[in-house]
Amino acid sequence: MTRSMTGFARREAQGEWGELVWELRSVNHRYLDVSPRLPETLRALEPTIREKVAKYVGRGKVEVTGRLATTRSDRSIEVDTQRLAALSAAVDTVRTNVIDCRAPDALRLLTFPGVQKDIEPDTETLQAAALESLDAALADLCDMRASEGARLAEMLTTRAEAIREHAAAVRQRVPEVRAEQAEKLRARLAEMDVEADPARVETELVMAAQRMDVAEELDRLDAHIEALKQALSRSEPVGRRLDFLMQEFNREANTLGSKSSDAEVTGHAVEMKVLIEQMREQVQNIE
Repeated sequence: MTRSMTGFARREAQGEWGELVWELRSVNHRYLDVSPRLPETLRALEPTIREKVAKYVGRGKVEVTGRLATTRSDRSIEVDTQRLAALSAAVDTVRTNVIDCRAPDALRLLTFPGVQKDIEPDTETLQAAALESLDAALADLCDMRASEGARLAEMLTTRAEAIREHAAAVRQRVPEVRAEQAEKLRARLAEMDVEADPARVETELVMAAQRMDVAEELDRLDAHIEALKQALSRSEPVGRRLDFLMQEFNREANTLGSKSSDAEVTGHAVEMKVLIEQMREQVQNIE
């Protein structure tokens, strides 16, 4: 199954510990590059998260962002008395040195950073829920990458068949070009009113035919098309294989164009190169 390297997934998980949101984004990359962005409570899971992503994704740059909002199960508020005492002392110092400085009210002191104690959730329960939710998010990401990959595979197959049609047209045109060249050579000799050696004429025609012999290039193009289809049916990542195939496609199309002495054949070679470039751009997004 062909998979794209581009995808997005979002999953939410809730519990007594609060609410966790996973957001996964992936784009094309030469290798697998995992970038976790985790809240401090889940920082210890980073190695496990990297391993999980590697099980689902073969190649691409994957950003794993976790956002955690914890809640207090007992709804109580605990005050850090040492922090509050230090803050009170600092306020007294300010009021002593600044004229007409009013003291803050109790609610403002309560909202000062660090005065309220952060109640840590049950770490083990939170981490288990986080990993379970991450698995679901990774499955969603893979589904999206597979859906996009199927679209890319269809596009590549369509372009490959178009290349096959151009190759067939060239194969049909080549004998016509040879016949036209022979006719032109004989017509030129007739205009010059000279009696040419038939053996020499035949030799010239054979040499001209050899110069524009593109049968090998056309056969290789057909072989590359079949290799492309086989690659698209594989289950493992095939992006690099396809990238190499695009180079081979381009090489044959260039050779075909360079050997051509006929406008129609040259036109087919140009159209092939356009199709190959379209394929090459999309192959960069395949895992």
